Amino acid sequence: MTIATIRKAKPSDVGDIHHLLMELAVFEKIDHLVESNEGSTHRALFGEPSSAEALVAELDGSIIATAIYFHNYSTFMGRKGLYLEDIYVKPDFRGQGIGKTLLVELAKTAITRGCPRMEWTVLDWNTKAIDFYNKIGANIMTDWRLVRLSGNDIETLANQ
Repeated sequence: MTIATIRKAKPSDVGDIHHLLMELAVFEKIDHLVESNEGSTHRALFGEPSSAEALVAELDGSIIATAIYFHNYSTFMGRKGLYLEDIYVKPDFRGQGIGKTLLVELAKTAITRGCPRMEWTVLDWNTKAIDFYNKIGANIMTDWRLVRLSGNDIETLANQ
């Protein structure tokens, strides 16, 4: 098991974080849809106000993994939750407990902040991730579907 240091991201980490997110986009086969850049990543994580937070895993001075998260809200629970937008571990470091350590740290954050649940999505073809999430006790909800409007579709709806 690789022992990486897990910590909150600092502004100087943005280049490495953005690079990891671009690797994730390639892995998810959506790199052709990416519009973000280091500037937008910096604004999201460290702007006033910020829209997300990040943890990083660091090993021997190199950032090898990241988790991007923010708060959502449950009307039924009446409290904020913790939403994991992205988690990514460089391929050479997978299977060594780094992803789990990031999720453990996020669970601690959720508890500290009074969040009754954590949520995230997983691609249906990413069986390694699905198996991992099942192993840590996550409930993969098959009866809910992600719904999305983007770009021109938002404008079309807004103009009705």
